[in-house]
Amino acid sequence: MPFNLPNLLTWLRILAIPLFVGIYYLPHAWLSPDEKNLTATIIFTVAAITDWLDGYLARVMNQTSAFGAFLDPVADKLMVCAALIVLVYLERLDAPIALIIIGREITVSALREWMAQIGQSKSVAVSFLGKIKTTSQMIAIPLLLYHDKIGEHFDPQLMGTWLIYIAAVLTLWSMIYYLKAAIPQALKS
Repeated sequence: MPFNLPNLLTWLRILAIPLFVGIYYLPHAWLSPDEKNLTATIIFTVAAITDWLDGYLARVMNQTSAFGAFLDPVADKLMVCAALIVLVYLERLDAPIALIIIGREITVSALREWMAQIGQSKSVAVSFLGKIKTTSQMIAIPLLLYHDKIGEHFDPQLMGTWLIYIAAVLTLWSMIYYLKAAIPQALKS
C-alpha cells in the first residue's frame, strides 16, 4: 500500500464515517438537533470534496496506484451508504430509495469485480451517466442532512428529496447500462 497524500485523504474519508454517524447519537445537551444537522452536513460535504480532491491529486502528482484505485470507490460507497442509513433513521428518506441506491452500489461493485477477473473491466468503466448520478446524490445528501429551511424560501429537505429521487432513477438506469455491457460477457462464460 503506497503511502501518499491521495491515499491519506481516502483513509481520512473512511475514518470520518463513525464521526459523521456518531454526531446523531450525542446528547442534546452537547449539540442541539440543528447543530447536529449542520455538523453532519459539514463532515459529509468535506468528505465529498476529498473524494474529488484525492483523485485529482493522484493524477496531478502522478501518485495513482492500484490500491488507491481500489480504496477510493470503497470509501465513497461506505460514506454514501452510511449517510443513506442515517437519513432513513432520521425519517428524511424513504427506505426503498436507500435500498435502490445501496443495492445498485453492491451490484455494480460485484459486477466490476467479476468483469475485472475475466479481463473485461473496461466494458464496465464509470460512465457519464454514473457521474451524473453521483453528482445528484452528493448534492442531495447534504441537503437532506441539513434539513432545516434556509430563509423563507429555500427548503433543503424538498430540494434534497427531489435530487435523491433523480439519483435513484439514474441509479437504476446506470445499473441497466452496466448490466447490458456485462451480459454478453456472461453468456460467453
